[in-house]
Amino acid sequence: MSTPSTDKQGPLAGIRVVELAGIGPGPHAALLLADLGADVVRVQRPNQMPGSMERPQWRGRTIVEANLKDPADIEKVLGLIAKADVLLEGFRPGVTERMGLGPDTALERNPRLIYGRMTGWGQSGPLADRAGHDINYISLTGVLNAIGRKGERPVPPLNMVGDFGGGSMFLVFGILAALVERQTSGKGQVIDAAMIDGALALSHIIWGMRGMGAWSDERGSNLLDTGMAFYDTYETADGKYMAVGAIEPQFYAQLLAGLEFDPEYLPEQNDPDSQEYLRKLFADKFKTKTQDEWTAVFDGTDACCTPVLSWTEAEQNSHITARSSLIELEGVVQHAPAPRFSRTPGGIPTPPPTSATRIDLVWAD
Repeated sequence: MSTPSTDKQGPLAGIRVVELAGIGPGPHAALLLADLGADVVRVQRPNQMPGSMERPQWRGRTIVEANLKDPADIEKVLGLIAKADVLLEGFRPGVTERMGLGPDTALERNPRLIYGRMTGWGQSGPLADRAGHDINYISLTGVLNAIGRKGERPVPPLNMVGDFGGGSMFLVFGILAALVERQTSGKGQVIDAAMIDGALALSHIIWGMRGMGAWSDERGSNLLDTGMAFYDTYETADGKYMAVGAIEPQFYAQLLAGLEFDPEYLPEQNDPDSQEYLRKLFADKFKTKTQDEWTAVFDGTDACCTPVLSWTEAEQNSHITARSSLIELEGVVQHAPAPRFSRTPGGIPTPPPTSATRIDLVWAD
């Protein structure tokens, strides 16, 4: 039987978190808090230990089991919540209220509790009760429409923007802000973290550029969406790719030097009418060398030109390995805790537990 951790390290050591089992950004938020030293207890249905795909996401946790349809088990969970600093839940609006674990009940038991709610659409609004996934949340924000090449259909950016960037990261951001505020007020509060809100916040620079007339709704025609030849990917002689992000003039000059182009004979860098010409010029040049050869050409320069690596290749990247940015737990390569702290560094995450702990053994002090 696994037992609760007593040797947590990191800036959140001493913070107790109850995670009501869910999928996606809720568990990711719990993982991030655990990485920073929080003592995270995941409450899940009996006999629901993780499968092979889910298991790496449950690192750094203690697992307890409870039937959330059983009033006796609900009472046990409320006893756990009474000792917690934070509660995380990712159900549709109203579900925890019907369980008897809603914010009013939880805060009555523990007025200092930070009650974090993670949904796609938020706790209010006409879509609040609707199902959805990352692709749906970002489709209504303008973000999905902006990703892809000119004349082609939008491309889903994995599930990084809605689920994790706009979801779990903003939930964690809200929790940390509420913990800071609690030091003054002594009171907890409820956080309504919606992926649609977070995705809009992530895209602030695009909204700003659009407001200044510097961003078009036409996909693939802007500064950062492959509209400019100096911010794009190019195929190499061996069928791999280089990523080019030479926006600033001094970096663009180094890019041209590495490509052996004389700027005197080229159009102006930002001339919108010359981008297709420049793109073809760059594309033809990049196909003359392999990815390794181009990597060597631009090594040590500020040309902002780097190889596009696969997941497998990223494991061996010299910068990533020098910083130990990837770690291995139970044979699974995954990210190391981030960010890093000078005075209160976090420890190496513990592997996901293989069995549940009795709920009455958790935080028994």
